[in-house]
Amino acid sequence: MVLHKKTTFVISIIKLSMSLSIIGSILEISEVQQIKESFKKREFVVEYADNPSYPEFIKFELIQDKCALLDAFKQGDKVNVHFNLKGRKWTDREGKVVYFNSLQAWRVEAEGGSQPNNTPEAAPLEGISEPEWSNDEPSGGGDLPF
Repeated sequence: MVLHKKTTFVISIIKLSMSLSIIGSILEISEVQQIKESFKKREFVVEYADNPSYPEFIKFELIQDKCALLDAFKQGDKVNVHFNLKGRKWTDREGKVVYFNSLQAWRVEAEGGSQPNNTPEAAPLEGISEPEWSNDEPSGGGDLPF
């Protein structure tokens, strides 16, 4: 009889030293969502086809003033998306811990590295603290924090 031991790994990332980016075609752009008075976000989907037989559909989000970065783009545009990988831990009312990941874009540029007309250069989100709303306790019904 072979006994299998369940192993849990916890990985600590001190600082991500590489820039994450991906080139693909914009499949979908959502409208800006006003989550709270002081927080807004906008989501978009990029089709990434490293292997054209098996395309990947990757959802990104932009927050706060970065929401305007998509105004100069439309569905079908080929873009280079620079982003940060974000992870959150949340505990529901019953004490169950849930983890969430998001891809937070901080620069979107036309393929080839140029910014579209009238779009300001965006800076990485390094050193920016989490928005105030993310520290709120869940309100009623075990709602998720987003």
